[in-house]
Amino acid sequence: MRSRRSLLLIGAIPAVFLGYFFIYPVLTILYTGLVPDGEIATSAFTEALTSPTVRGVAWFTLWQALLSTVLTVSIGLPIAYVFARYRFPGRSLLRSLTLVPFVLPTIVVGVAFLAVLGPGAPFGVNLRGTIWAILFAHVFYNLAIVIRGVGAFWEQVDPRLEDAARVLGAGTLRVFRTVTLPLLRPAILSSAALVFLFSFTSFGVILVLGDLRHTTLEVEIWRQATAFLRLDLAAALAVLQLVGVSVLLVLYGRARKRRSAELALRPSQEVARAPRSTREWAVVATTLGLLAMIVVTPLAVLMWRSLSTPSGIGLSNYANLIDPPRASAVFVSPTDAIANTLQFAIPAVLIAGGIGLLAATVIVSARGRSGRIFDTVLMLPLGTSAVTIGFGFLVALDQPVDLRASILLIPIAHALVAIPFVVRSTVPVMESIQHRLREAAAVLGASPRRAWREVDLPLIARALAVAAMFAFAISVGEFGATSFIARPATATIPVAIFRLLGRPGTFGEAMAMSVILMAIVAVAALGIEAVRGTRSGGV
Repeated sequence: MRSRRSLLLIGAIPAVFLGYFFIYPVLTILYTGLVPDGEIATSAFTEALTSPTVRGVAWFTLWQALLSTVLTVSIGLPIAYVFARYRFPGRSLLRSLTLVPFVLPTIVVGVAFLAVLGPGAPFGVNLRGTIWAILFAHVFYNLAIVIRGVGAFWEQVDPRLEDAARVLGAGTLRVFRTVTLPLLRPAILSSAALVFLFSFTSFGVILVLGDLRHTTLEVEIWRQATAFLRLDLAAALAVLQLVGVSVLLVLYGRARKRRSAELALRPSQEVARAPRSTREWAVVATTLGLLAMIVVTPLAVLMWRSLSTPSGIGLSNYANLIDPPRASAVFVSPTDAIANTLQFAIPAVLIAGGIGLLAATVIVSARGRSGRIFDTVLMLPLGTSAVTIGFGFLVALDQPVDLRASILLIPIAHALVAIPFVVRSTVPVMESIQHRLREAAAVLGASPRRAWREVDLPLIARALAVAAMFAFAISVGEFGATSFIARPATATIPVAIFRLLGRPGTFGEAMAMSVILMAIVAVAALGIEAVRGTRSGGV
């Protein structure tokens, strides 16, 4: 194990990074809300708590997140059951595809459902500006959380417990209610808490589909800061949202703890089996059909509408991205926006990978309470709104050096959001490395640095690859923070898409850019699954 002094030196870098780029901006937001004009005042908080408009926004944020969670869990449970209990051709591929919606940028999800349920939709129903479009989009985006979270647990629950209940005369519903559901409750609650969190902090989906008729706290913070220049009210709303998110994170942590300690599980290979009867095959086919309809339809319609032109099917929307007739719509050409996105993604991956690896080293090497506290603090950006992070950068990072005009601020914001994923990807693998391997290297004369390079690094290489692809996917699709700090010349693909949507006559170009962004992120998602499958042996 590393010495205390070396751990302090290693941990100092992620601690300073997190302190300056996360904790300091959050505290500045709090100060801006409480001391808007240099004197302590609570008028912004009073307005936030008493204004009928703000209360309406808060109430909508709460109940839409709750309803989104109920729908997602209700639809996700039968799909999780099929993947947990049955083996069938294409199971591994289909399971990988369920991850694609979750890693898609929220702006792409919003545009996809705008293509399906918006003006000119193929089904003849315009649901833009209604709660239904928002709910459908949230189910699409969050379904993988339930399928993965509950399914991974379900496929290890011993089916003999359910068989015993049936032998005693219990019907299917009673078996599920009295045996299966109590066993799954911790996993369901954990997944539901995470779905609620993502729906509660939804930004891109609400901004595109809500049509300003339905706004969440996330969107309202953005509007107050950018449209009305009410930084004090935006700060007050951000603080209230942080309180709500903190409560959700505590509940999520408790649910995860209960899940991990609930009961001894069996290997999944001993549980899942091939369908044995026509009824079971019908259940599998029906459920997979539902999954295909939910996941494939929005993406397929998005691609079809990106090819639709006034003269028929063609590539003119894509051609306009190369030679845009209305470049002023996005202030920067779409091709430059694509180049900006990829240029920002590279340093974001490097920053997130470096900081995350140092942080993971400290978490694994530190013992007891200090390691757990450090781990918890590093997870805070995951539960914090990206809009809040971007807003914090806007109001805080002018001292001691004004970084708000720096081109590095965008990849730093992206890295900040990605670091928790890097830590979560690498810590379990680093913890599994046997200490005697390092001792053997030391006995053979290897220095600690060489031992790490030749023992630890090869073993964590795949985990680092997964973390890098996660960071890349997050960077290219990040919208909330970037919407605050991007300048006209540094617009990324998500920012350009939103600007195109707000400009008459560029709807097709917005669809085309969304397809390009979807393709980039989908490749990263499938790469993640491929590396994970190689590491774990696949499904």
